[in-house]
Amino acid sequence: METLRKKILYKATHRGTKEADRLIGGFAISEVSSLNEELLNEFDQLLDVPDVDLVNWVLEREPASKEYNNNILQRIKIFKESL
Repeated sequence: METLRKKILYKATHRGTKEADRLIGGFAISEVSSLNEELLNEFDQLLDVPDVDLVNWVLEREPASKEYNNNILQRIKIFKESL
């Protein structure tokens, strides 16, 4: 699982836009070490979503696709409130 954590941390902090790096990368830096395998797998899948969609979902500008509206997305939305 440590390899998966490192992969997620890299993907989350190298998104391509500053907004996504701050939201998604900040969450990863803060939380990835405490996530269980299920949440890590959800996060890994979520990181394949384009930045525009992902940021819009986190900021609740658009509803998330059903397949991605999961526990990890909800945790990222809660995390954004602390920024």
